[in-house]
Amino acid sequence: MKAIRCLQYGPPADLVLEEIDEPAPSKGKLVIETEAAGLGYVDALLVAGRYQVKTPLPFVPGSEVAGKVVAVGEGVSEALVGKRVMALSPVGALAEKLALPAAACIPVPDAMSAEAAAGFIVSYCTALYGFETCGHMKAGETVLVLGAAGGVGMAAIDVAKAMGATVVAAASTEEKRAAAKAAGADFAIDYTKEEWRKELEPLTGRRDVDLVYDPVGGDISETAFRCLAPGGRHLVVGFAAGDIPRIPLNLPLLKRSSIVGVDWGGHIRADPGANVPLMKTLTAWASEGRIHPEPAASYPLKEAPVVLQRLLDRESVGKPVIRFQG
Repeated sequence: MKAIRCLQYGPPADLVLEEIDEPAPSKGKLVIETEAAGLGYVDALLVAGRYQVKTPLPFVPGSEVAGKVVAVGEGVSEALVGKRVMALSPVGALAEKLALPAAACIPVPDAMSAEAAAGFIVSYCTALYGFETCGHMKAGETVLVLGAAGGVGMAAIDVAKAMGATVVAAASTEEKRAAAKAAGADFAIDYTKEEWRKELEPLTGRRDVDLVYDPVGGDISETAFRCLAPGGRHLVVGFAAGDIPRIPLNLPLLKRSSIVGVDWGGHIRADPGANVPLMKTLTAWASEGRIHPEPAASYPLKEAPVVLQRLLDRESVGKPVIRFQG
C-alpha cells in the first residue's frame, strides 16, 4: 500500500511517498481503509522535529483519520466490518490502510462526509471543551477568535455560533478574514494593525469581549487579554506564533478576568470517558446542520508535503484534508 513517510526530521518536502506493508489487525484492533486524513499544525511540527515530543523515525505522519473498517482482530465484533469510523492515532493517517484500537474508533454519522470526519475530532472537541467546560460561555456573549482562518479557528467560530455567541474573527489577511466571515463570524478584524484593538468598538458597540479564544500566542495575546470585559475569560489553546506570551499578572487582577488553559488532549487522557458527551453533542449538531465541519479544501496524497509546509508557514486557510479516493 502507499504511504507518506518521514525518514528524517526536516522540511515536509523531504517526505517520501512509497510502498509499505499493509497492517494486520491484532487483538483489540481493527484495520480501516483510509478515505481521508486531516492535517494540522502539530503534524507539521512533528515532521520538522520541532514539536515538544519527537516521534521515533521513520514514521507515517497524520493523526486524524476517517475510513471504512475492512478487517478486525480478536475480541472485536465482525459487525464493524464495512462501517465508517473516525479516529485519532499518534501517527499513521497518511497511509492507505491503518490499524487502530477498536475502542478509539467513533462511528461517522450518515450525514457527514469522510473529509469532514477526518478533520473533526481535535478542532471541534477542543472548541466545545474550551467554550463549555473551561470558558462557561453563555448564549449572547461575545468571543474574539484569534487565528480565525486556521482549522482550529474555523471550528471555534462554528461551535461558538452553534452556542449562540457573537463572534469577532481576528486574522492577518483579507483572504483569511473573508474566509472567517464565510464560516459564520459576525465581524472580522485585522490584528496585524498596531491599533487593532480600537476596531472592536465600532463593530460591537463596546471595546470589551467576554471570551478570547487564543490558539496563536505571541505578541497579540496581551492585547487580546486587554480587550476582555470584567469577568472575561482568555482561553489559551496553543502557540502557533511560536512564542509563549508572558501576560503581567496585574492585568487579570485589575480586569477581574481569568486566563484558562484549554488542553482537551490532557483532559481526555486523564478521563477518557469525558469525551463521550462532547462527541455526542457535536455529532448531533453536525447531523442537525447546526455546525458545518466540511474542510476548506482537500488534496490528493501526493500533495501532503505541500499542505504540511503551508501549515508550518501559517498560510493555510481552514482545515486541510487529504483524500484517498476519487
